[in-house]
Formats: sequence, structure tokens, C-alpha cells
Amino acid sequence: MTAPPARAVPPIPLAPADRDLLLRLLRLPTAGPLETGPEAPAPRLREAQADYLRAAAAIGFRAVRHAPAERAELDRPDVPAPVRAALDTPAFLEHQPSLVLLLGPALPVARTVMFNVHLDTVAGWQPVRFDGECFYGRGAIDAKGPAVALLAGVRVARALRPAIGRDIGILIQAVAGEEGGAMGVFGTRPLVERGHTGRLNVFCEPTRLRFLPRGTAAMTARVVVDGLDAVDDHPAHGHNASVLLGFLAQYLGRALDRHAAEGAVCVAGLHTGTLHNKVYGGGSLLLNLAYASAAAGQRLERDLRAALADGLDAFVTAFAGTALFARTAAEAHVVTRLEWLKRGLPVLDDRDHRMHALLRDAAGIAPWPPDEPAFTCDAIWMSGVAGACTVVLGPGDLAVNNAHADGEFARADELAEFAAAVARLLLAFTDDTNGRP
Repeated sequence: MTAPPARAVPPIPLAPADRDLLLRLLRLPTAGPLETGPEAPAPRLREAQADYLRAAAAIGFRAVRHAPAERAELDRPDVPAPVRAALDTPAFLEHQPSLVLLLGPALPVARTVMFNVHLDTVAGWQPVRFDGECFYGRGAIDAKGPAVALLAGVRVARALRPAIGRDIGILIQAVAGEEGGAMGVFGTRPLVERGHTGRLNVFCEPTRLRFLPRGTAAMTARVVVDGLDAVDDHPAHGHNASVLLGFLAQYLGRALDRHAAEGAVCVAGLHTGTLHNKVYGGGSLLLNLAYASAAAGQRLERDLRAALADGLDAFVTAFAGTALFARTAAEAHVVTRLEWLKRGLPVLDDRDHRMHALLRDAAGIAPWPPDEPAFTCDAIWMSGVAGACTVVLGPGDLAVNNAHADGEFARADELAEFAAAVARLLLAFTDDTNGRP
């Protein structure tokens, strides 16, 4: 009997055992302390990974690593400040291990496909259920649902091509530290640097089943005002950080708006205090700045510095003659500074046209439109890895499926389509590497 071509694989519905696995994973709280705070209960990530390993073992996978990153691997300048600060929290790394699974013998990279899924989630609990059409729960689409559908796709592909797991190896990275601003520095990056990669590397994030060969990176800036408080009876005696930062938030938002065409500018996290009868002399404003190339990131950084200086000048001009804010205006440049919580991260710009053609033509997976902006995920750590093609591919849409929001869901048919896409790309890769059956 002739084995079917890659493009012929229809949707692969989740089996009852797959559905049970997904519901178990959704019920396990796996948001890390960067999301929940250091006082929250420890994430049950290791337990979730153990459940995932048991399901994968039924297909033939075995664990080749199940451990957290080493602290020495995070002694680098590009590690985000919140991660550096959290390293002194007891068991921070211990509670956030990553799991690496392997199907088949240890084969050369040229004969290996790697999939990356993250089992950590953002914070926020929501009821877990399956109504026959949709799975609901934190992580349903980002990315526990895709993680389970991935196993379903591998299972079917292996049945259609016995060479998978014999002549073709499959790695799965089931990682921690994708959410919470960690940017994969203690999850994905150490695994990539340890060599757990393939010729084709697929990061499972919602892309509406289009393969995305690009990934932006982001830097986080913090504008800090460090002035003197004042009581409400004498508000002019201090520095009013609320008024100053509010002014700068508007000014910077407008000044940086032109960068939205090539990345994303998020003006957020303005905080001074909560009382109505106090002038807060200190506070901060956060900006998250995404960029699609190293040059764009450098331009954005320069423009932010210039815009902040211009914004302070504009504040001085606007408020110098006021009764309430004259001191704040006079000393605005002195009490304001710019800090970087995160910067210097790489971007992904994969140009492996041969593998792109295989995905598009042999596997029947549509490419991401070139004029549609990319987004940030752990795939950036594959930037510069020799001999590797890296794409982002997954079911659903971050916005439509309420990822990171209340009511997150994944439709069963979306997961079935993704499982089929996984099977098709594995068949296409196997046929291309081994010769068509």
C-alpha cells in the first residue's frame, strides 16, 4: 500500500486520552512567580511536565533532560532585571524546570525536528471545562492546547512513516519561563545552547496555522522620578511625580507613535501611589518596545532617549510659571532618569527558503503574510544557530482566543487542524530527508 503524501493528512481530532490530558494540564496552576508574585504558591510545572512525559512516552518519547537552568547560565547582561532580582527567591529556578523529550536515537541535527512548547502560563485562574466544541482554561491556546495537539500529530505521523523515530528524530522542549517577561532566558535559551535543536525548529504559538519565520524582540524601559514627597496642605513644596509622569506618558506615546509601523510601543505601568491627600515625589512609568531588527531596536532606543529629553523640556516650559508645580518643573531633569529592565535581545529573521518551500508546498502550510507584523516569543533564541530553520506555528489567534485574558479558549477543530499540520510537516521532512516512500 502506498503511503499517502504529506498534504493528504486530514484534521486529527484529539482522542479521549488527549482530551483528558489537556483538561488535567489546564487544571494545574503553572504560572511562574514572575507572574504571580513571590508570595504565591509554587507553580505545579514539574507535575504538569510529568503528566506530559507520561503521555509522550506512550508514543515512544523518552526524557533526556528534566531540570531547571543553572544559575551560572543567567549571569549575563541581557537577562531581564526582574529575572535577576528573582534569582535570590528560594527555589525560583528549582520550581521552574524544563523538559526535553526525544523520539528515536540521538541523530544528527540534519535528521531532527524540534518542537518548542511552553507549559507555563500567565497569571489568572478561570474555570476549566470542555463543552464538546471548545476547551476553556488558562493556557488553552497559549500553549497547553497546542502541546497536546502536537502529540496527536506526532502519533499519526509515526504511524504513516515508520522512519519517524528510527531515521528521523523528534525533540520536544516543554519549557518554563516563556511568560512573565522572562523571555525564555531560563527555559528555552539554555536548551538551545545545550544543542537540543534540529534542522527544522517549530515554536508552537498561535499563528492561525501560518508559519511565521520572524520574531520580534522587546526591550523594557522604566522612567523613574525620584523626588520629594509633600503633604496635601503644602503640595508645591515637593515634586509631583504624578503630574510629571502623566505628562511624559502622553508625550512619549505621541513621540514614539511612528515606530508602531515596524514594531510595537506599549506605554504602561504608570505608578506613583494610591492616596488622594499626598503628593508623591517618586514613581515610575514603564514602556515595552518591540523591534523587528537590531537596527530598529537601536533606533528606538535612541529615539526614546531623545523624546524623554524633549518631553522634560516641554514639561518645564508648560509648568514653570505654575503655583503648584514650579519646583517640579525647575528640577524635572534632576529628579528623572531612564533605566532599562530588559534590552539587547536578538530577533529572529529566518531565510531558509528551502525549508520554507517544504512547509508551503509539501506540507501545505501557508506562510505568514510578509506585511503583517510579527510578535515576540522564545523563537528569538534560535537566531544565528547554524544549519537551522526556525518558524513559529500554532492554532488560533492570540487576540481572538483571549490568550492572556479572561475566557481563554481553544476550539477542538483548531487543535485538530494543528495536529494535522504537525503530521504533514513531519511527513514532508521525512520524505525530503529519506526520499519519498
